Amino acid sequence: MDSPPLTASVVGCGTGGRLSLEALSASPLFRIVAAADLRPEVRESLEREFPDLRTFGSHQEMLAHCPTDVVCVSTYPPSHESIVLDAIELPSMRGLLVEKPLADAAATGRRILNAIKSRNLPMVVPHGLRTRATSVEVINRVLDGEIGELRSIEVQCDKWDLLNAGIHWLDFCLAATDETLIASVLGAFDTSTRTYRDGMQVETVAVTYVENVKGVRLIVQTGDFIRVNTPGKKTLFRLVGTNGIIEFWGWERGYSILNAQYPAGEVIVPEEFPVFGHRRHLENLAMQIWSGTPEYRLPESSLTALEICEAAFLSWQHRCQVRFPFASFVAPTPSEWEPGKPYSGSGGGRDGRKLG
Repeated sequence: MDSPPLTASVVGCGTGGRLSLEALSASPLFRIVAAADLRPEVRESLEREFPDLRTFGSHQEMLAHCPTDVVCVSTYPPSHESIVLDAIELPSMRGLLVEKPLADAAATGRRILNAIKSRNLPMVVPHGLRTRATSVEVINRVLDGEIGELRSIEVQCDKWDLLNAGIHWLDFCLAATDETLIASVLGAFDTSTRTYRDGMQVETVAVTYVENVKGVRLIVQTGDFIRVNTPGKKTLFRLVGTNGIIEFWGWERGYSILNAQYPAGEVIVPEEFPVFGHRRHLENLAMQIWSGTPEYRLPESSLTALEICEAAFLSWQHRCQVRFPFASFVAPTPSEWEPGKPYSGSGGGRDGRKLG
């Protein structure tokens, strides 16, 4: 390596922050020097585990006293914007990792991405399926046409919700469709159990139905108790094409394929990449920094996944289909129309028998 290691710091040392800390510590491309977390017990634990690490109680204090080349933002999604805006003011700043979801709302996520782009700073969002051998091989097979023309992707996910896990699954779906533009989103949510996860209110069970401009359907079922219809699996992806089917199981290695090459079906287990997860994303960030060529395709895809999540929530709230581009969506006038109720013969409406 010709260049010296990039100095790095982490804001927020929960699950995502820990993954960044471990990745930075394992990579020869970085030297981790600081971390910030509001919780004293977390800082004490970090100091024991990483003896050379300086810890701070706030990101402002850390940025002021220990500026670094790279900052990893791994806090509660509503706090991402203020931290990113503070971090990009650092003279030392050369690149950022921002955890998914980029923010708690798509408009905020767009402001974050635009602010980073305005500085021409490289940025990564650590969607893990983009770095795993199984999911990358599945994406490549689909894009190479090995199951014919893709018609649908179904995702079944038990014990997780749309925003915290489904956003990963949606980003994968976008990759498998070559980031084809979204046409519309329809969402149905049961919230009866008042479930929360990672500090956010989430659904008991939900179905998010997405159509892209090529007509490919993405159907994502999430929630507390989802019966995955491949026995023994907690997460299922089923990609259906005109000439075949591929199925895989989230973070598990391996996938099944049924197509012309494997007419009886075959389970394939690719050899895992030597570097994956947060470390692969961070080392990609380092390459962007040293080459001086930021790549925003993955952050844009992550933002689209966030737009789909928010569109699904709005679809449920307003009882409507949300059409894209999402930034142009305007909520319709509230409707009292109740499917399944007898039509009174008055009060407006259109005759479905006369639709052209």
